[in-house]
Amino acid sequence: MPIIRLEHMNNTTLGELKRSGWKSRSVKEELRSNLIARIRKGESLFEGIHGYEDTVLPAMERAILAGHSINLLGLRGQAKTRMARSLVHLLDEWMPVVAGSEINDDPFAPISSHARSVIERMRDDTPVSWVHRDQRYTEKLATPDVTVADLVGDSDPIKAANLKLDYSDERVIHFGLIPRSHRGIFVINELPDLQPRIQVALFNILQEGDVQIRGFKLRLPLDIQFVFTANPEDYTNRGAIITPLKDRIQAQILTHYPPTLEMGMRITAQEVRSPEEQVARVRVPELIRVLVERIAWEARDSEFVDRKSGVSARLTISALESVISAAERRALRNGEERTVVRIGDLQAVVPAITGKIELVYEGEQEGPEKIAHHLLGHAIRNVFAELFPAPAKQRKSARSTGAPVPQMTYATIIAYFEEHDLHLSFDGAQNEYEASLRKVDGLLHLVGDLHAELDAEERSLWSEFVLHGLAEHSRLSRTVALGSTRFGDLVGSMLPGDPTE
Repeated sequence: MPIIRLEHMNNTTLGELKRSGWKSRSVKEELRSNLIARIRKGESLFEGIHGYEDTVLPAMERAILAGHSINLLGLRGQAKTRMARSLVHLLDEWMPVVAGSEINDDPFAPISSHARSVIERMRDDTPVSWVHRDQRYTEKLATPDVTVADLVGDSDPIKAANLKLDYSDERVIHFGLIPRSHRGIFVINELPDLQPRIQVALFNILQEGDVQIRGFKLRLPLDIQFVFTANPEDYTNRGAIITPLKDRIQAQILTHYPPTLEMGMRITAQEVRSPEEQVARVRVPELIRVLVERIAWEARDSEFVDRKSGVSARLTISALESVISAAERRALRNGEERTVVRIGDLQAVVPAITGKIELVYEGEQEGPEKIAHHLLGHAIRNVFAELFPAPAKQRKSARSTGAPVPQMTYATIIAYFEEHDLHLSFDGAQNEYEASLRKVDGLLHLVGDLHAELDAEERSLWSEFVLHGLAEHSRLSRTVALGSTRFGDLVGSMLPGDPTE
């Protein structure tokens, strides 16, 4: 393995590079050697990638050790592009090239006519420059307008005219992105979107490692690590990976969403970008993080959401950022230096949901905003069932067995709403919010008895959560109007003349 020392970087000619003992190697040898070093040190292949430790990462390591081209196949928001970009850290930090080369010619094994002619003319005095590994990564999004010339290259009439060269001269070639990625990593995102005739142009490059540019008897034995990303072929009708190309991609690795809610929360917390001022002003309790993550889980199982499209991790990231911003906005409007996120702030997730889910026909009929509220309600209902006794089960148990109702019931809370309504303003000050919740008989007592570990700030949040949970279990009525949530008696809300109708 070449070790790049300071004296290597001082080598500016081919002769100096030879005397330094530098040994060149292929890009796949670099990736393999540096991965082996990481494995032996117990270091992770990718930083900030969670949930793939036992599935995707071992497959990636095997593909790199085998020197394979890679296709990362999975739904959107599964860190495919991030993993591809992270591969650059397995390259050597610096690499010598023939100075002025368009395609990063190896001084010891040049492949372009320019580099060969320079070395033939200048021999050991050939100038050498050094390229950082960040410059050895090229990424292209596959779109219908991509051409073979974009990827491989074509003759350049302007260059031919300026240099007064015949079109048969190799020097009139304008190299595409792939030749310019020689001795580096080349990534094509959304490969199925590439037109079939363009995919055909990749055959020789993947199988033989060379390119053929039309009109020239030219062979460029390129040294490239190819990485592709794609959604499952049945995702849309936009296109597919043609079978001969799929056959030439040596490793197809399936990605997936986080296997556990806790892992999803970890990823979301890592990716959320909040200004320091916002972090200091807004406290985000664990309950809020659980509810936001649960929304994505509910969406992935929803009959209204297209499962082939998937629900990106970007949904929870945007949703949590929106919730935090809603709490901050309220604090600013009330002149508060510090605040805690409330359940009512979860109304801010609706724009994050509607823009990031694809609906099936039934969902389209309902409308994206209604589906967003539906998902939020399901998240609240299911998390509530995990943290509190289920009201329906208590009621059924008491009727069927005649056993005494458990001490911790919701009867006192529900009885309060037979005589009173409760309005919680989204923009209400913290002291008003807490005072409103204290009015509900038995509410704070219920939360304190079941979750004694909570501090005063979180107890108010959990008290509001209980009201939403009871509403989701059809024990209270709940009406979300402009700027507030109203809780009331369920039976009374169904009678004629009720103000919520």
